[in-house]
Amino acid sequence: MKNSTFYLLSVFVALGLSSSAQIQRGNVLIGANLANVNIGLDRPNVFSANITPKAGWFIQDNIALGGYLDFGIQTAKNSSTITNYGFGALGRYYTGSDVEVLKHGRLFGEATAGFGGQNVSDGGGSTNGINFSAGPGFVYFVTNTIGLEALIKYNGLAGFGSTNYQNNLNLSFGLQIYLPGKSTARKVMGDVR
Repeated sequence: MKNSTFYLLSVFVALGLSSSAQIQRGNVLIGANLANVNIGLDRPNVFSANITPKAGWFIQDNIALGGYLDFGIQTAKNSSTITNYGFGALGRYYTGSDVEVLKHGRLFGEATAGFGGQNVSDGGGSTNGINFSAGPGFVYFVTNTIGLEALIKYNGLAGFGSTNYQNNLNLSFGLQIYLPGKSTARKVMGDVR
């Protein structure tokens, strides 16, 4: 029991002390971004929000590939409800430590491609088809495994329906958790011993 407790404690200490271990090959990224959160205070019965859960795997240092889901809703009293949805692949590239903006921050670029749609209730316009986006972001690592981020992206949706193409510029904020892969955990344990 003492050995397993010591082993577990050693892993957490080593993870806390390792620098830039978040974006190394073999690590995993899990989190979500929130955008367009609006609760009508001056006009009651207005609500909108968009959430995008993400997961990725670092195929090499500073480069992650993975997937995303997207769900959004916008509703108001005496108005149509707009529902957004999507899923697909994502890619991220983080700048190296030579481009650090803050001591614990990194710039990154994100691009996505997948399938999605926007449907409007009550017979309004809708589009379903290919969903894509790209833009820059900034992540600040609160700890070595938790990052707070801001991301501004151009979003496009091309497809079928009453509207062939829709686009927007979106600012979102997120929380990402960076988990070590097996090889990183083995390396950290080797450094602790």
